[in-house]
Amino acid sequence: MTQRLRVVRLVFAGLFMSLFFAGLLGPALASAQEPPPSPHVLVMTVDGIINSVKERFISRAIEQARYEEAELLVIQLDTPGGLLGSTREIVELILESPVPVAVFVSPRGARAGSAGTFITAAGNFAVMAPGTNIGAATPISGTGEDLEDTLATKIENDAAALIRSIAQERGRNQDKLEETVRSAASYSAQEALADNVIDFIADDLDDLLAKLNGLTAETSLGPQVLDTRDLVQRSFGKSILEHFLEFISDPNVSFILLTVGGLGIMVELFNPGLVAPAVVGVICLLLAFLALGNLPVNWAGVVFVLLAMVLIGLEVVVAGFGILGAGAIVSLMVGGLLLFSQFGDASPTLPDVSVNRWLLAGTGAVVGLSLVYVVREAYLSRRQVPPERESVLSGAVAMVTGELAPQGVVMVGNETWTAISGDGSVIAVGEQVEVRSMDGLVATVFRRNDPNTQVNS
Repeated sequence: MTQRLRVVRLVFAGLFMSLFFAGLLGPALASAQEPPPSPHVLVMTVDGIINSVKERFISRAIEQARYEEAELLVIQLDTPGGLLGSTREIVELILESPVPVAVFVSPRGARAGSAGTFITAAGNFAVMAPGTNIGAATPISGTGEDLEDTLATKIENDAAALIRSIAQERGRNQDKLEETVRSAASYSAQEALADNVIDFIADDLDDLLAKLNGLTAETSLGPQVLDTRDLVQRSFGKSILEHFLEFISDPNVSFILLTVGGLGIMVELFNPGLVAPAVVGVICLLLAFLALGNLPVNWAGVVFVLLAMVLIGLEVVVAGFGILGAGAIVSLMVGGLLLFSQFGDASPTLPDVSVNRWLLAGTGAVVGLSLVYVVREAYLSRRQVPPERESVLSGAVAMVTGELAPQGVVMVGNETWTAISGDGSVIAVGEQVEVRSMDGLVATVFRRNDPNTQVNS
């Protein structure tokens, strides 16, 4: 046994040392094998809601472009808007970029809505494809509704100041860009070009590079004259982690994760020892909270969803005759509706974010039908206790899990039963009792005189 333990230790020690040296030498070997950088343009695509995942993606792209000494970074943009905090960070990254950045609203039919207006204006070169549009950055709440006058004025002024400062830095039309905030103005590609909101229109990426050749870009390292002739186009994509974070950050996915996570935890709490529901529940909850960090979450909605899971568990265990179950469905619906609703200070660059109503209704229906089935089966299974089962229960030692005052809940082995104190006395949680008789679903119990007696399994 000792010899085997030594072998295991040596194997783990060797594995650790191998990984350690691989971590030290890996980057150096990778750098030595990389070919010398050739003139190229780094091209990335940013679509969907602007959030912290997009912020990290753009930050990585700028750093990669700097590391590879790329001639230019092209951000192909198509977004309805996003979080103001992430938008500000992206604007800062672009304005401070040591590599020239061209923001290209494409393909045809794409838009740079709300947050996209700020990002496009921040680029060294703001370009749009035919058939695209830009603008509509008026502050709205997270539900897509207009804000109250005082709140709207405060947020609107802040957003207007940001867009003016960007326009001043890049030499673009301040008044027209400010109108996208003040009056939700939106411009087609031709209108944006005529009003000096963008620099030019390009049909595609090749046309964009051709028109950029010879232009000067002001970067954090000083002015740079672009030579885009015959540049190699290298794509820069999201990492596996970023793809995963984007997937779970969908409002519908995050709602499902939160619901399944809460349900899994409740199943484990009311049925200790199953393990699997607890593992699934914890993982789903952690993923849900990770996703909610990238969304404008209303934590009151989270509380309502988790409360619904608690009520479901209580309905199954305590037999609330449908009252707890109905409360669970109502709580789940309210939680889903409130989950991304903002009633206070809201982002002026955020599009409408909400759980799909069909998904919400479907989830409520599935939970409701499942609850009806489970409660019905539990009731039928206990309504008529078989004689042989009653003989086993009679005389069994149980643990009080819900105070008997005089009615409560007891645990007999791994089963939960509604019970009533035979002498009418109050019996606290944790005390041991003895089952004397069964009357349908209700067990009549008496306090044990010997507290050291073990509970029957």
